[in-house]
Amino acid sequence: MFESKYSKLLTGLLIGGIVLIIGVLIFLAVRMVSDNKQNKWDPAEAVEQFQGSKKGNKNDNTTSTNTEAVNPLIGIENTITGDGTSNRKQTKQLYKGYPMDGTIEIPSIDLKYPVLESASKSSMTVSVGILDGPGLNKVGNTTIAGHNYRNGTFFSNLKKVAIGDKVYITDESGTKMTYIVYNMITTSPEDSSFMERDTEGKREVSLDTCTDDSQSRFVVFAKEE
Repeated sequence: MFESKYSKLLTGLLIGGIVLIIGVLIFLAVRMVSDNKQNKWDPAEAVEQFQGSKKGNKNDNTTSTNTEAVNPLIGIENTITGDGTSNRKQTKQLYKGYPMDGTIEIPSIDLKYPVLESASKSSMTVSVGILDGPGLNKVGNTTIAGHNYRNGTFFSNLKKVAIGDKVYITDESGTKMTYIVYNMITTSPEDSSFMERDTEGKREVSLDTCTDDSQSRFVVFAKEE
């Protein structure tokens, strides 16, 4: 009798262990599918999604009721107001898990990327990001940093821009502004003086990357048109 009860106990534990393992595997599979769905967006697609979701925002403060269908990367958060009614709150669009503040386009070098809200060590492995400044399309100088990858991605082709080239920045409000390249410098990795330069009340952007030998910093200056 004892052996029978012991055998049933072992069988129960075995079945429970199998169920647990299956549950963990299902969870991991769902998580992997979700991550892959998010990571499938290439930079150009993310830019199009972002700009498409912002159309009409400049003069319209309402949130579209079909936002989720139009742009699956935007999170929708429900909030409860004081009178008990529910309002929908739109959170930032994500690109490969990182919040976006806007987009950058430089047609002359066929560059089109999401601009992430910060240029952290991890976020800079997936796109360019804001390193310093008041923010996209704000008065002052906003520095956008990106790696110079040898495969031609991110800011590796910044060295090919010319004075007079146009840079297009779209911000969270949906406003798309044109900036004109007016200067380029090569400086030391420790130099950050260009970030705090006086723009005399104008909007400017600094596009910051490293040189091909990774020994210096290459910066492109552009000011609002």
